[in-house]
Amino acid sequence: MKKLIWLLLPLMSSMAFAQKADDLTKFGTVITQQGLKEKLTIIASAEMEGRETASPGQKRAAAYIESQFKKMGLKPGNGTSYQQTYPVYQDAITDKQLAVNGRSFEWDKDYTFNLQSIANGNLKFASAVFAGYGIVDSAKGINDYENLDVKGKLVFILEGSATGMPAMAPGANRGMNMSPASGMAKMRVAMAKGAAALFVISADFPRKVATSVKGNMYTKRNDAPGFSMVTVSADVASAMIGSTSKISMADFKETPKRVYTAEINLVANKSTENLESSNVIGILPGTDKKEEYLFLTGHYDHLGKKGDIIWYGADDDGSGTVSVMQMAEAFATAAKKGHSPRRSIVFLIVSGEEKGLWGSEYYSEHPIFPLDKTTADLNTDMVGRVDTERTSGDSLNYVYVIGHDKLSTDLPIINEAANKASSNMTLDYKFDDPNDKNRIYYRSDHYNFAKKGVPILFFYDGMLLADYHKPTDTIEKINFDLMQRRVLMVYYTACEIANRDEMLKRDLKLNMPGR
Repeated sequence: MKKLIWLLLPLMSSMAFAQKADDLTKFGTVITQQGLKEKLTIIASAEMEGRETASPGQKRAAAYIESQFKKMGLKPGNGTSYQQTYPVYQDAITDKQLAVNGRSFEWDKDYTFNLQSIANGNLKFASAVFAGYGIVDSAKGINDYENLDVKGKLVFILEGSATGMPAMAPGANRGMNMSPASGMAKMRVAMAKGAAALFVISADFPRKVATSVKGNMYTKRNDAPGFSMVTVSADVASAMIGSTSKISMADFKETPKRVYTAEINLVANKSTENLESSNVIGILPGTDKKEEYLFLTGHYDHLGKKGDIIWYGADDDGSGTVSVMQMAEAFATAAKKGHSPRRSIVFLIVSGEEKGLWGSEYYSEHPIFPLDKTTADLNTDMVGRVDTERTSGDSLNYVYVIGHDKLSTDLPIINEAANKASSNMTLDYKFDDPNDKNRIYYRSDHYNFAKKGVPILFFYDGMLLADYHKPTDTIEKINFDLMQRRVLMVYYTACEIANRDEMLKRDLKLNMPGR
């Protein structure tokens, strides 16, 4: 009898933990349509002003999320703080001037420049080299720099190409495979040839929309000298070749490629503002496996406000933000009733996703909890809408799951079982196709965990058209019934991963085609 008891102990222990997981899932009743709507009504409100990274609206949203985590009883995830701050920088023009042979030209009427592609200070030239369209394409036998010495000199060129070559190569995605006729490709050629600056002659003057004197935000300072690329009108270019009258863009196609004498003075003074953004982190400590971690993530930033127009971002990613918050409330309620998860659960809601996955990248490079002890990241980014392009299956009972066949063979088994036990919806894996032209796997915060080897699942509604990145992404468009069922399924998946005996296997290699 005694021997039998000892033999049964491991089985009894396993059954006890299984029962504990079942007890956790019962608290899925906390994830209600009303709870999701109440939180989203605040996150996607006009008061949050579109939650652009490093903006007052983003900081108000962070404060709201933090207050909710405190109210739920979550512990601060960054020592004594609920926020992990990271630096953000933005350049602004303090002085701008352009003169040719003593004649001053006007901003937006005759010239503009991008703060990311301008050297700070005063540049003076006594001559300039005209290099046609500035294209070098060995495959097509084009070399506009042939017999031209441009090292250390100002080069000026025409926009576009003589053959109508597109500015973006067919199938190009996110800056890859640029056409030789693109502005970036032309700048790279000029730099490689040793040019000191590049003026691009454009027909788009005067500008119809004022050019911002503030640059894009960035997170990593680069104090190396910049390369000045300026867009100029035909009037500026006419003055550079010594013409007393305006020469048309068409006439410049016949202008000889050579050195032209001209006194050119360019002033571009800029200052750098030190801003700041943050990730909001709450943690629910586990029990016997509290030194292992499960992450539930989403991003709370969106595109902000421009004038009186607000990009509300109700689906993107207000829906994911409040999904993580509602799951946090369910887990916290379970813990208060004596049903804490075995592993610690980290609720990480990041900013900077729309800028380039900044917040999650910062966390992955400055992890608070060891990544080798992080069993998985379940990322929720856009779960409140219906994919308007979906042509197969039930459009009101599905979710796209990304990452199921990457990094861990445990993922689909756990997720599919959790789905059957909860919402029983269609799990659509189309975005895990290696040939996915949208490259969804690489476009949300889970990717920064995946790069570090952490198994991930990404839950997504597929809303790429319709109101995607438009001011019309508002709370009135959210399907809260469908959203609630999706979030419940993610919660059941989290319950199983948090309570299973072993961390997820890391038995698959991350495939990164074309990167």
